[in-house]
Amino acid sequence: MNSTFGWKLLLALLLSSISNLNAQTAMISAYARNATSLNGDWKVIVDPADAGVYRKVWLEIKPLKKTDFFEYSFEEGPSLHVPGDFNTQLPELFYMESIVWYKKTFIYSAKENRRIFLHFGAVNYLADVYCNGAHIGSHEGGFTPFQFELTDKVKPGENSIVVKVNSQRKKDGIPGMGFDWFNYGGITRDVNLIEVNKTYIEDYFIQLKKNSQNEVLGWVTLNGDHVSQKISIGIPELRINFTTTTDDNGRAVVNFSSKFKLWSPQNPKLYRVIITSETDTVEDEIGFRNIEARGRELFLNGQPVFLKGVNIHEERPIAPARACTEADAMILLTWAKELGCNLVRLAHYPHSEHMVRLAEKMGLMVWDEIPAYQHVEFSTPGFGAKMQLVMNEMIRRDRNRCNVVIWSLSNETYTTTPERTLILIDLTKKCRQMDSTRLITSVLSNQLYKDNTFHVWDTLCRHLDIICINEYLGWYVPWQGRPSETKWEFVVEKPLIISEFGGEAKLGSNIGLKDEASSWSEEYQEDIYKKQIELFGVTPNLVGLCPWILVDYRSPVRMHPVYQNGFNRKGLLTEYGEKKKAWYVMKSFYESHPDGVGVPRRGGRD
Repeated sequence: MNSTFGWKLLLALLLSSISNLNAQTAMISAYARNATSLNGDWKVIVDPADAGVYRKVWLEIKPLKKTDFFEYSFEEGPSLHVPGDFNTQLPELFYMESIVWYKKTFIYSAKENRRIFLHFGAVNYLADVYCNGAHIGSHEGGFTPFQFELTDKVKPGENSIVVKVNSQRKKDGIPGMGFDWFNYGGITRDVNLIEVNKTYIEDYFIQLKKNSQNEVLGWVTLNGDHVSQKISIGIPELRINFTTTTDDNGRAVVNFSSKFKLWSPQNPKLYRVIITSETDTVEDEIGFRNIEARGRELFLNGQPVFLKGVNIHEERPIAPARACTEADAMILLTWAKELGCNLVRLAHYPHSEHMVRLAEKMGLMVWDEIPAYQHVEFSTPGFGAKMQLVMNEMIRRDRNRCNVVIWSLSNETYTTTPERTLILIDLTKKCRQMDSTRLITSVLSNQLYKDNTFHVWDTLCRHLDIICINEYLGWYVPWQGRPSETKWEFVVEKPLIISEFGGEAKLGSNIGLKDEASSWSEEYQEDIYKKQIELFGVTPNLVGLCPWILVDYRSPVRMHPVYQNGFNRKGLLTEYGEKKKAWYVMKSFYESHPDGVGVPRRGGRD
């Protein structure tokens, strides 16, 4: 092959793979729009052999002559509820990671000067979307929203949507081939048809300027054929009516000041905010707060704050499946509040918008994270661009949620992975350009623990606002001395969060055994937590904790037939909400330090 031609072909393939990721970016505040829900029962075809593409099932061809037949049918097949995963709705699909075709019909009456979009909250993992037999686009990524415009694709009367969903793991996916949670496939979040005017408010950012408690600095953007318009931002409670004008690109700067009642866990104040253009109006509930790292401490609204957190997976309790409703979110967040938390880490991917918005109303700060987990393929051509797309979709959806205080760009990635550090440094810079008002981190786990000393040496720390460490002393790593005598050495002095710690226990197992890890006993897990509390008291720069994890959750890599049986048992609660002994240790610690004040911790080097 001619070498020049070979490089051109490689470049074309690379650009094609990246363009396939570019489903239309989802409009902001989809729930505030004129929306028609497509949730409910969808007809499905299960396609583990990927035969549907060859047979063009999206065309839904029907027999016309007696000699015609087709080896597929939506009508005679099963139905699945959307939103929801396919694994737990059809028992035969429980461990399947492959293709399911979904079909939904809807009636549409065309309206003049209106546009219609098909909006997905999330589809795991690859989605190919068809409308009335025509392919309208693709999206890669299992946890962020996307949309397609249907204005020129729909017809008066009945219309058909077909979605090819492929949950198979990809070597260059985000996450990649290996991860420690259940790979729930399907259309896992809400689907809506959204109608807007020809020119509409596509996006906005209305939050406090960095380091300010009274000045809003943001913007509004329009999408359409008439983007030079007057814009107003109204907050009736504060008698604010700020006006501005968009430029030729449809963008307007928003800048005004007021005396806000600032959002906090103790007072989760939200204001009704009305964004109006000449052709559109969107209402949102927005809170205002300031979060910053100064020296070795964190400050919320100018006051020192300690993050009393817990990790949560997006799994429905009681009958484990992908959590997808506001009711699911309410159960999980209520348990976090009962534990005494003021923060939830939504591990290891963006959870549903229900989760984030409900947490905001309940006074829970949120840690948002993209699923760049462990052995992702950083050196794969185009991988950095793919990571940036996932980050952009997460930030775009949640940047007006004032309770989101941390953007996390990876978890437990390894310095030995080619290109890892360079890509994460670059991504951190781009994240800060998109939103400098939050704290930015990547979670580390490969730090050296030797001679009862933690050596936090990863140079990535220099580029982060906070250092986050998963340490698991007492479980994966034995204690090397008394917890209260543990020492720490940092490559750079910054605030520290212990983002994961704990161990596994099955409720009620091997009562009384607290010194054998293999007992899987509640007492052993309880002892880990008691020793961890000793460790916290001598940990420099400590500004937050996130035990792993709130609730036992499904994970096919957990294979012990007696104590795990397909579940990660590190939960403080069982999947049924039953409390283990460690729950009471953590709850007592959090409650004895209200609002984080007085948490014992040793200062770092001066």
